[in-house]
Amino acid sequence: MSVREEFDEWAATGKDRGMEDRHWHTAKHVLARMPAEEGDAVLDLGTGSGYALRALRERGIGRGYGLDGAPEMARNARGYTDDDAVGYLVGDFDELPFADDSFDHVFSMEAFYYAADPVHTLEEVRRVLKPGGTFYCAVNYFAESETTHAWQENIAVEMTLWSREEYRAAFREAGLYVAEQDAIPDREVEIPEASEFPVDGYETREAMVDRYRTWGTLLTVGVAP
Repeated sequence: MSVREEFDEWAATGKDRGMEDRHWHTAKHVLARMPAEEGDAVLDLGTGSGYALRALRERGIGRGYGLDGAPEMARNARGYTDDDAVGYLVGDFDELPFADDSFDHVFSMEAFYYAADPVHTLEEVRRVLKPGGTFYCAVNYFAESETTHAWQENIAVEMTLWSREEYRAAFREAGLYVAEQDAIPDREVEIPEASEFPVDGYETREAMVDRYRTWGTLLTVGVAP
């Protein structure tokens, strides 16, 4: 199954809104760190329901583009967004449909690992960023967060499972300076007492703590020279 088919199905069944609710727990902290200023142009890779761009517009960015590989995701995002300064389009992470030096910032939450050629995607991000522009790349699925590895079993699309160091190395290979890397914990998901386990797919409380509190979301920040 292709990325388009997988996520068109998610959009048709309303999973895009569920993704927004879950991702916002840590995405809001990532967006708060992004030095987006009034008038800036921002690209959201794997935009889903478009929530990130709506939040950034409230901060005053000038223009936002949300790119998604699934037409139904992009269609839904348009329906959720009443703002002429935000546009959504269908496109491929490996061939971004924008000119060089188009954006002040690029953001991606829980989508980068679906790229067919992730290093080339980073090269494309580098190409469309203005000098000094930033890429805020946030993922929950990475090597150190072992409890997330089973996600691949439930998704037909091949996912990239990189470690923290592999993310840093790939950013550098693509020509981006690594300015920051951090694990942002999810403190909003309630973790039951040990006596209530197994629950929600977790055999032990320790495993759930590891997923949400210890590792949470991996943020890697790249800067274009």
